[in-house]
Amino acid sequence: MERFAFLLHPLRMSDFTRKFPWAQRLPESWVEAAFARVPAFRVSHVTGVRDLLGHEAEGDLYALPMTPRYLLERPFPWVLRRLVAAGRKAEEDGARIFGLGAFTKIVGDRGVSVARALSIPVTTGNSYTVATAVEGALLGARRMGIPLDGARAAVVGATGSIGQAVALLLAKEVGAVTLVGRRRDALDALAERVRAEGRAEVAVGTDPSAAARRAEIVMTVSSATEALIQPQDPLPGAVVCDVSRPRNVSAQLTEVRDDVLVIDGGVIKVPGPVDFGFNFGFPPGTSEACMAETMILALAGRYECFTLGPDINVEKVLEIGRLGRELGFGLSGFRRFERAIDDAEVDAIRERANERNRRSASG
Repeated sequence: MERFAFLLHPLRMSDFTRKFPWAQRLPESWVEAAFARVPAFRVSHVTGVRDLLGHEAEGDLYALPMTPRYLLERPFPWVLRRLVAAGRKAEEDGARIFGLGAFTKIVGDRGVSVARALSIPVTTGNSYTVATAVEGALLGARRMGIPLDGARAAVVGATGSIGQAVALLLAKEVGAVTLVGRRRDALDALAERVRAEGRAEVAVGTDPSAAARRAEIVMTVSSATEALIQPQDPLPGAVVCDVSRPRNVSAQLTEVRDDVLVIDGGVIKVPGPVDFGFNFGFPPGTSEACMAETMILALAGRYECFTLGPDINVEKVLEIGRLGRELGFGLSGFRRFERAIDDAEVDAIRERANERNRRSASG
């Protein structure tokens, strides 16, 4: 039996109350400050992960009770001690690989220092996150009738580790890509690489809204903690794939724009009768892609530091994508804000977008 461990943390205060209902009665600042003193702890045991080749794995989920804001505001050495303590607990409990989730892989050096301190390998899961996010965005574009050869895409947060790999993969599939980030020098350097390795025209910008208004495919992969894409930004018929956690896309977008396909990035169906033993906000039998990467590596017996550091190797992205498919992992249809979107809903969004585009062209 293969063994893995994965580290979670709450993305918002409501995640505390899902596990600890009594916290609803207290001010949020009190709850956050109190839990920040608590070391990482095991919240559940995962069973029933079984791939198409008959391999089985089980593992443990651990929680570091800190929100993204709290993690980002603390000095890295302070956070690192808590991450390493969680990894050592996982080692003691029998894990053979340790996965970092959400902002635990963003703080500091993207898992490198954690891996150096542990005797078991560490992965951030970012390679599989990239593979499945791009796959989902391109599938969504096809369903919305967007010809990929001439499609315009925007990558918000392009200079981050996930954003760079997303940009490199998209540039092989679409007609034009706008790279959006905060630092112009980093954007210019990335643009040179994307032009050299892809087929798309490449532009750069620092305004997410402006880029979204010119793109049929928008992918948000920023580490920003606020919404960067607002309801008025996307074009009718656009696909907006939000990979970021916390989300970079305003929840109001789906409430006021019924002509835009908004999807979550990296929602993965896990093979086998999996029981996570804990409600972390996903439907039964599914997980985020970063968690799925940890399980894929365990099932394959690939106990190695597969994805670490600020750079993501595109070849590794393609490799983990192939391995996941071989073992029975895959996209869990389309979802947005943790709600499934069926084919009929996608068709309705496409038809409304087409109608509005027809009216705009005629009037």
